[in-house]
Amino acid sequence: MPNITENQRKIDINELPAEIPDFSTSFESKDSLIKKWIINWIKSAISKNTIKENDILPKKSEISNYLGVSTGTVQNAIRYVEDAGYLKSKQKLGTMISNCTNPFSQSEKLTSKREKAISAIKKAILQKGYKIGKPIPSTRKMSEFIGLSQNTTRLAYEHLCSIGILDSKQTRGNDSNWYLKEIPEITTGELKQIENMSADTLVFKLTIELKKLLSEKYSIGDKIPSHEDLASMLGVSVKTIHDCVKQLNKEGIVISRRGRYGSILAQNPLSPVFEPLKENSIFAEAKDAAFYSYKKIENKIIDLINNEYNKNDKLPSMSELANKYEVSTNTIRKALIALEQEGYVTFGRGKYGGTFVIDKPSNSDKQSYQWISINPKYI
Repeated sequence: MPNITENQRKIDINELPAEIPDFSTSFESKDSLIKKWIINWIKSAISKNTIKENDILPKKSEISNYLGVSTGTVQNAIRYVEDAGYLKSKQKLGTMISNCTNPFSQSEKLTSKREKAISAIKKAILQKGYKIGKPIPSTRKMSEFIGLSQNTTRLAYEHLCSIGILDSKQTRGNDSNWYLKEIPEITTGELKQIENMSADTLVFKLTIELKKLLSEKYSIGDKIPSHEDLASMLGVSVKTIHDCVKQLNKEGIVISRRGRYGSILAQNPLSPVFEPLKENSIFAEAKDAAFYSYKKIENKIIDLINNEYNKNDKLPSMSELANKYEVSTNTIRKALIALEQEGYVTFGRGKYGGTFVIDKPSNSDKQSYQWISINPKYI
């Protein structure tokens, strides 16, 4: 086990600021408040020479007891502080103060990931056609789409805010909601960077091969081979193909349906321009085929908000809504998450938590529902 050197010391828990964040009155998440609290303390303590680089932070469990929050919340906050370059972790030794005079000097690897995330987010904004003034996916959703960590995605979002491409608004129970402020431009170098991102992973490499295969042998609207057949064609496991097709679903290249419908090619995988599924295909457009039960419930909740609630009002609980519409709480949860991503509701935790209205949807936000994935023209 590594030993503490003469240039290091363990920081006592009582050296942390006596004034702790007020979690009960802030709209920010606890980990966000703790992140700012730790960074401000490090800056102040460094300037006063009471701590120095490589000093070891108290254990996360001690900090969680000190603040009265869970260890997981403290762990998330420390990750954010590490991302900002003020802390660094070493296995079996602990979390140490980093080079605070130049916090990003210790974060070249992170910065590289952040730059890749910035490029990938720009491409996603252009590819998905998000509109100025409208919300974009949360950092969690975007991180899943671009294949990088949520922390790195958050840093990329914050950078895009600093250069005027995104805007953030703090809401109850969430760190931020993110909105598109300006359409980004993407350079050839950034596109190359995206192409090289995660190139060392098998799934990434196979996804590229699968895109080439689909582009060469199939047209938009065609049903692609089963996972077993693709695995045999490419000489890999079915699990690897499953992960590849899952990624193609996220990118909108294929649409996977249950049962005998299988997976359908929705756009040319190698085309830089989005080509939606054509109306003359036997399959309906992707946007219509995607409306499952929770989408019908989402429309009903939009009507409920417009008819009975105002901004800042608290909606009924998920179980109450489930009883009202005679569906499962999971269906209600999916519908509310979709409305949160669109910027109409937000979630609060704890004693005063719940689902709160933050904007009134318009009827134009409702979309028609189709039970099946077949174009009505062919029925």
